[in-house]
Amino acid sequence: MSVKKGSFVIEGLENVQINIGKVGAGEEQIAEGPTPRPEIISLRNWDYRILDRYNPVYTPTSDMCDMCTYGKCDLTGNKEGACGIDLEGQSARQALMTSIQGAACHSAHGRHLLKYLIKKYGEDFKIDVGPSNLQAPLTETIMGIQPKTIGDFLPVLDYVEEQLTQLMATTNTGQEGASRDFESKALHAGMLDLLGMEVADIIQISCMGFPKSDEKAPMAEIGMGILDPKKPVVICVGHNIAAPAYILDFMDKNAQFDKIEIAGLCCTAHDMTRYNKSAKIIGSMSKELKYIRSGIPDVLVTDEQCVRADILKEAQKLHIPVIATNEKITFGLPDRSNDSVDDIIDDLVSGKQAGVVLLDFEKIGELVPKLAMKIGPIRKAKGFTALPDDDEFKKLVAKCTNCLQCTRDCPESLPISDAMVAAVNGDLSLFETLHDKCVGCGRCDYSCPSGIPVLNVIEKASQRVIREEKGKMRIGRGQIGDPEIREEGRNLVLGTTPGVLAFVGCGNYPDGTKDVYDIVEEMIQRSYIIISSGCAAMDIGMYKDKEGKTLYERYPGRFVKGNLLNTGSCVSNAHIAATTIKVASIFAGRKTKGNWEEIADYVMNRVGAVGIAWGAYSQKAFAIGTGCNRLGIPVVVGPHGTKYRRAFIGKPYKKENWNVLDGRDGSVVNVEPAPEHLMITAETKAEVMPLLAKLCFRPSDNSLGRAIKLTHYIELSEKYLKKMPDDWHVYVRNEADLPLAKKEQLMKLLEEKGWKIDWEKKKITEGPLRKVDVSFQPTNVPRLCKEVKK
Repeated sequence: MSVKKGSFVIEGLENVQINIGKVGAGEEQIAEGPTPRPEIISLRNWDYRILDRYNPVYTPTSDMCDMCTYGKCDLTGNKEGACGIDLEGQSARQALMTSIQGAACHSAHGRHLLKYLIKKYGEDFKIDVGPSNLQAPLTETIMGIQPKTIGDFLPVLDYVEEQLTQLMATTNTGQEGASRDFESKALHAGMLDLLGMEVADIIQISCMGFPKSDEKAPMAEIGMGILDPKKPVVICVGHNIAAPAYILDFMDKNAQFDKIEIAGLCCTAHDMTRYNKSAKIIGSMSKELKYIRSGIPDVLVTDEQCVRADILKEAQKLHIPVIATNEKITFGLPDRSNDSVDDIIDDLVSGKQAGVVLLDFEKIGELVPKLAMKIGPIRKAKGFTALPDDDEFKKLVAKCTNCLQCTRDCPESLPISDAMVAAVNGDLSLFETLHDKCVGCGRCDYSCPSGIPVLNVIEKASQRVIREEKGKMRIGRGQIGDPEIREEGRNLVLGTTPGVLAFVGCGNYPDGTKDVYDIVEEMIQRSYIIISSGCAAMDIGMYKDKEGKTLYERYPGRFVKGNLLNTGSCVSNAHIAATTIKVASIFAGRKTKGNWEEIADYVMNRVGAVGIAWGAYSQKAFAIGTGCNRLGIPVVVGPHGTKYRRAFIGKPYKKENWNVLDGRDGSVVNVEPAPEHLMITAETKAEVMPLLAKLCFRPSDNSLGRAIKLTHYIELSEKYLKKMPDDWHVYVRNEADLPLAKKEQLMKLLEEKGWKIDWEKKKITEGPLRKVDVSFQPTNVPRLCKEVKK
């Protein structure tokens, strides 16, 4: 009997029981690369290459360590603590712990969703992310497998959780002591974060009908002024769509969208609009406390992540019931999951209970709309709000003694006292300006020695601009499809598309949300591809041009230069990193399975991608950035990023740090510092503009691409910093690299620097660091060289 490959036959057996576990997808599941399922040390050599070039720089907030009962230990002046750790090691350990925390949030989110979706749809529910053969790039590159069903992600999350446990163990007293290895482990945690996010978004895209690589995803309304406060209002806060989906389904089934306003805050808002077009978006976490104190919400529904710790306390003051729907955030509330919906509603409406934990999604879907319809009219009639009335407002601003304590305690150092003085004279314009710049933390309330509820005063004075705060955002499209990569990949690698800028992170901006809009508008007009996600994607949609159109309405959502894409919520950040993997795989034919190092090497040397987390505040944002760093993608954070206490800074003056190998023959080539940094802080909008252009340089740029990138780098520096960049000449390899419009002027400047110019032929004859070589194959991985020169 002939047996086909992959088959087997059993004959002549009786009373035999055969148990077969989960069967894989055959040969395609066999890892091709050298590091499938990398352990915490498997990619250590790659990490060392990163750390050798981009040295960690630490800005600790304290020179003390009090992590164990040996301490407190003073680590100043290279002292060692009682356990033997020094300040550098302690700073690196804190970076690792931050990265672990962020990765744990996203992977736990993915685990919660996967458990729920498998229970609802079964393990064999097929993955569908749109027009892609490479459906899960990060999973393939890290795990060495091609998932086909949502059940295939079970071992992926098992791996992530096991690795995070191993990493967490290394932070305990008496474990790791070397800062270099702490940083390698932090990079590993960042990579795990990207993987956990990919799992979470792919399964919810596949199972919940989200847009699938849809460049024409519909628009959603966004802003504090979009809701009708006369209707019952439900606000969902957090990052997990599971519970809000049941609320939306119930409202849809009972035709309640014209009777109840439902909107979200933070990434739950993103996914609500991806799930149902009738949902709306208030904004980021910076709007949370402001919106609650307005008194407009009638029901608050929380799930996980980016939920204020004082949300129950604030809601209680205004008789807003809180429904906690996830085990990670329960506020000490009673678990009413086994009680009847009517009994729970009665207790909440009467005020007997301020809120409940409710983990039964079916009950949540029914309870929340019914509760809103019942309690909404009661609350509206009583006019609950924390904001002062007109008379009280006048008394409060008059109490200000101009002591400036609020400004000193404000994370943004806002000139609150000036606004108080102006308001005494009837001028509210300064408060209206503060409304956008205020991150809604409420620290000013506790600072004021005169007892002024400062945040409430700001919001009261800003009612006019709040009513007008209405924008539009294209809802999350999910992955970038393979056809788009094929169309644009060559331009990215050669540099003729100047770069991909990914705007991610939180709303802790140094000077308000308008900065994000301005940066995006400038760079998109310069033909960069802009990809956004999370809170940054929301804030981009908050401003309009003279014709009343937002950036999402003005620019298409396809992955080509000069376009603006929103991938979706925080977990959709994975698709941004995955796009660079797709470029390496689809355009360059690089094998992905279990092949992180080679893919990351390609990205670092050839793909002009930069992440910007202008308002980053959370551990999650740090983990995302660190994961991108391990993939070879530089990240810029805003001035608050110094509080992360670690950056990866390149030293362009150390020439030996910028040696790469030529993959054709293994020869060593000294290249320009490109990209110059891997994680760096920028202080102002003016500083970040040319920095973004600079970090898009890559050794593989052809002359046309380099000329385009130099044009933007020079112009942005002249426009915003009022000067030529000091190092522009470092990126010139021959006269063809020079921007055509300034070619002669720049050649004269080069001559002044000592370069030799043949003016008759308009050629550079001597001076550049290296010459252009269109077939140059830069790599940092020796095994990728076809032959090695001795």
